[in-house]
Amino acid sequence: MAPQKLYAGAKLRDIRGRLGITQKDFAAKLGVSLPYLNQMENNNRPVSTTVVLALAQEFGFDVTELGQGDSERLVSDMREALADPIFAEAAPQLADLRLTASNAPALARAFLTLHRAYSQTHERLASLDEALGREGAQLQPSPWEEVRDFFHYCDNYIDAVDRAAEHFAQLRTGESDIRQAAMGRLALSGITVRRAREAPLRAFDKERQELTLSSLAPPETQTFQLLVQVALLRQNQLLDATLDLARFHSDEARAIAKLGLANYFAGAAMMPYTAFLDAAQETRHDLELLAARFGASIEQVAHRLSTLQRPGAKGVPFFFVRVDQAGTITKRHSTTRLQFARFGGACPLWNVHRAFETPGRFLRQLAETPDGVRYISLAIDVSKTGGHFGAPRRRYAIALGCEVRHGAALVYADDLDFTRASAFEPIGISCRICERENCHQRSVPPLEKRLTIDPTRRDTLPYRLE
Repeated sequence: MAPQKLYAGAKLRDIRGRLGITQKDFAAKLGVSLPYLNQMENNNRPVSTTVVLALAQEFGFDVTELGQGDSERLVSDMREALADPIFAEAAPQLADLRLTASNAPALARAFLTLHRAYSQTHERLASLDEALGREGAQLQPSPWEEVRDFFHYCDNYIDAVDRAAEHFAQLRTGESDIRQAAMGRLALSGITVRRAREAPLRAFDKERQELTLSSLAPPETQTFQLLVQVALLRQNQLLDATLDLARFHSDEARAIAKLGLANYFAGAAMMPYTAFLDAAQETRHDLELLAARFGASIEQVAHRLSTLQRPGAKGVPFFFVRVDQAGTITKRHSTTRLQFARFGGACPLWNVHRAFETPGRFLRQLAETPDGVRYISLAIDVSKTGGHFGAPRRRYAIALGCEVRHGAALVYADDLDFTRASAFEPIGISCRICERENCHQRSVPPLEKRLTIDPTRRDTLPYRLE
């Protein structure tokens, strides 16, 4: 198979803008002519090997970033938005979407913002009585969606917060583990910590300077919540500075994001970047061994693996997702080419849904998406008990996976046959943007296909795709 050509015009323009030099000077430093650079910046030519080497040697640029970025996820997000029936007669072709994502990413994001505003307005109008009685209704993204997009487009890696958490973990002199370190830092702030059976996972009384944790929560959850409180109290300036750069549209979004950054700090402190990356490579990403070594849960470890995107020290690019029993995605992130649906559930053919049937067991799956990319996916039930008899049980399953080209780095890939095409199950993203014509689990027709209805024939689907 011929190597895929690399088009990265938007990234080249961004690099030149950050350097603050003219196109002529940039071309000279890269060793190419001005017309050639202009063609690369406009995606009329692929980025040459000479330019890749010059970026690394002249500017110390991490060239792996050229092949990544927002293009794939922007294309996926636009296709999902264009699945809206309002675009049924005028949906652009996939090639046009890829050109837009590569050449005009700001325009693509503006389109997504506009469609989100339209969708929310449509939902409000569907319940007009409620909308009329609501004051201050505005056409803006919901706070939750805005924060989720913030982490999504940061590749779920926040460098300043990650490094601060790693520094905190390295400074725990005299304490045997990270929990004691967190307790010590809170004590320095004059805060006492107690545990109570009827308490929520974490409750901080500012007036009494008292932090209460649920005694029924697992040890790793208690440690995590201690570190969240450390972040909110002792890393407040760092969190606020990061939020200032994000420029959220509402106070609610900023508040949600601040808690998200505190959670990020907690996970990064429990599993500091360099030590965790080394351990992941040593154990070949064995989730159980990593959980035992770092005193974390399986879900915490899986989520942390999906954040190892530090420039110059990147881990295996993983996707990570958590779903509930209804198939709704409650957490999602991908540094791979696989992108998840922004709304609704995941593909029903994916093994994450079967994890509920076999609690406590790891399920492995070889899967292939419609674009021909092949993945190994690991799924497990991570349902959470209420801590006592009669308490409601929260049911979740998670999936962690990567492209099969990284299979040698995963213990879970051992004895799987990557050479047999029939070993790979066909999966998609969501039915409206999945092009598979013979899927027995399809719920709605794909966006870009016309239907033929034959009243004399009924197959798995009640229609045929032209």
